[in-house]
This record gives sequence, C-alpha cells and structure tokens, in this order.
Amino acid sequence: MNSPFPTDRLVDEAEAAPVGSLCLANAQLVLADRVMTGAVTIENGEITAITEGDHIPTGAEDCGGDIVMPGLIELHTDNLERHIEPRPEVDWPHLSALIAHDAELASTGITTVFDALRVGSITGGKARYDAYARNLANEILSARAGGYLKISHFLHLRAEICSETLLQEMADFGDEDRVGIVSLMDHTPGQRQFRDLSALRVYLSKKRGLSEAEFAEHVANLKHLQTLYGAKHESGAVAEANRYGAVLASHDDTTAEQVAVSRANGVGFAEFPTTVEAAQACRDNGIAVMMGAPNIIRGGSHSGNVSARELAELDLLDIVSSDYVPAALLLSAFRLAEQWDDLPRAVACVTANPAKAAGLMDRGALQVGLRGDVLRVHQIGSQPMIRGAWSRGNRVS
Repeated sequence: MNSPFPTDRLVDEAEAAPVGSLCLANAQLVLADRVMTGAVTIENGEITAITEGDHIPTGAEDCGGDIVMPGLIELHTDNLERHIEPRPEVDWPHLSALIAHDAELASTGITTVFDALRVGSITGGKARYDAYARNLANEILSARAGGYLKISHFLHLRAEICSETLLQEMADFGDEDRVGIVSLMDHTPGQRQFRDLSALRVYLSKKRGLSEAEFAEHVANLKHLQTLYGAKHESGAVAEANRYGAVLASHDDTTAEQVAVSRANGVGFAEFPTTVEAAQACRDNGIAVMMGAPNIIRGGSHSGNVSARELAELDLLDIVSSDYVPAALLLSAFRLAEQWDDLPRAVACVTANPAKAAGLMDRGALQVGLRGDVLRVHQIGSQPMIRGAWSRGNRVS
C-alpha cells in the first residue's frame, strides 16, 4: 500500500484562519464508540476539550440535544463536473462553478473533499473526452490560495485506462498539487460496471445523444484502446500515484482475480465493487470497501450492480461516498445507523474511515487534538437536517 498522504503538505495555510473559539454544548456527541451527552470546544481550529454532561458554559451554543458529529469526508464526487458542465457542451464560468460546488458541499456537511478529475482523453467522435484536468486543477488550487473556498479541497485523479493520453496528462502533475488519490478506471464495455451494455447505451444516449451506430463505434473504439494501452496505462498510473505520494484506489472490481491485481498494485481502498465476490475478496486482502450513498438510499445500484445495503448486512462496507449526490452522504449515514442500530459505526463510514483510507490523520473524529471540523445535526424523524457546519472552527454553513 502507498504511504499515507502527507497532511502537512499545503493543508492549512491557504484555508481561512481560525477565528476565536467555539463551544457546542448540551449535544449528543458521536464519539468513536458511543454517543454521549456533552460539549465539544474548538480553539484555534483544533478540538481542545470534550466534556460529559448537559452543562452549558457561558458563551457556548446550546444545541438543545441535537447531534454533534465530525465533518463529512468525501473521497469521490463528480459534483464539480456537474457545475462546470451543467448541460452537455455548456462550459460554465469555472470560478463561479467552483464557488457554487464548494458552498453546496459545505451546506450538506462535507468539510473535506477530494475533487474527482478525469485524466485520460479520447479524441474524435461524438463521445470524445477532451483533456481538462490540469487546467481545472490549477483553477481549484488558485481559488483555494485566494481564500475563496470554505472547506478543505484535495485532488482525486480518475485514471482512465481506456484512453489515448493518460500518461501524458498524469505527467503534468506533481507532489505539489495536492493529489491525494489516484483511482484506476477501466470502463471497457462488457466488464466491471458496464457488464450490461444496455446500461451504458442508455447513459450515452442521454448524456451524449449517441445513435445505435455511434454507440457501436464507441464500444469498438474503447475495446481497441484497452487492447493497445490497458497494461501500459495501468502500470504507468500506479507509478505516477507513487510519484505524487497519493493513495491508490481500484474502481468497479467485479471478480476475486481483479481484486488480486488491485492488491498487487498496492490499492488501499476499492471504489464501488460490483459484486459480493469482489467485496469479500477486498475484505480478505485488507482493502477497504467504498460504496455509493445513492445506492444505499435507493436500495440498490442504478447500474444493476450489488446493493450497498446487502454489503452492509454482510459486514463488507467500510466507506461511503456521495458519488453524484452530495446531500446523500449524511442521509446515507443515518440510513446505515438504522440498519445496524449503531450510529457511531455508521458515522465512521463517512468520517473516520475515509480519513484513514486517504491517509488524513488530522481529522475524522471528535477527538482532542484533531481539526475542528464538526456538524450540528437535528433529526426530523429519520431525516437529518444540518443546523451548522464548521471547518477548523469557522462556520461554513
């Protein structure tokens, strides 16, 4: 497995400086192993005290019994792409899109995000994918340095094996770029996520307007690219992840054989394994399993793959990602808490466990000495509602 991502590298100096102190009292604190009535105090951006009891110190915020928990940590979200391209072929002004994306995440309780950017392009054809990651990464890092973003941003490079330009694009990144995760993507039709070509056909007909003939041409082209570049791109992407000091993730593993390859590559966590077989193989090989929050909330995969709830029932679920719906992340934790009858365990799937998987040892729990990234959550029946979100003790929502 790759070394933990160095959290002291460009983490704090470009984020808003902590202002004053904060005490959230008379709250139900979600700790690692229990829920306790108490208060949490944050000073200079760091948790300095956790006390038990319903006492409300002078100047503290009375939470009235609301839940206080760590800020959510998102390892894989396509949400930025939705803001950058709100409709096919519509290129929205990027700074405006970044600020809106950041504010949306803050409003849903996400205080740390790894923005997923695709690297690896396909030239020509109606389903082409142009290179964009380096320029967009520059804009993200510039917006962060300018103090325009509310929450903590890292980069997640989605390395598309079935492409023409993967290694050239990855060569443009270095260890100064906050690349915390590299995931190995192989979207060759007929395997992994798209074993059922009908699901891919529906997606591309709606997203790109492909006709049947254009779809057939696209499938043939991707298979050709996989044959030409698959092995070279996979080994090259692993080497680049090591050069960045990033954690490596697999994507859509389906078989135990694919998981064995992931283990050999040094994968730390598996994004969205598509079968129980793959998830069990991950567990057997010490690879954390991540599933999508929409899968949990919908009760199944929109692509026809394994249900995240089934994996949870089998004790094969470690991390949850909002994937394409930011607001799903918090809700999924509360749905898992109902399924497991264990709120701390469920909350860990969206806080401590993703922090550990990404090598971020300075956040993810209500613990003295960690970052003051916290949420105040009110429950309306089984629906969680955020009443406040703080990043390093600064209110962001």
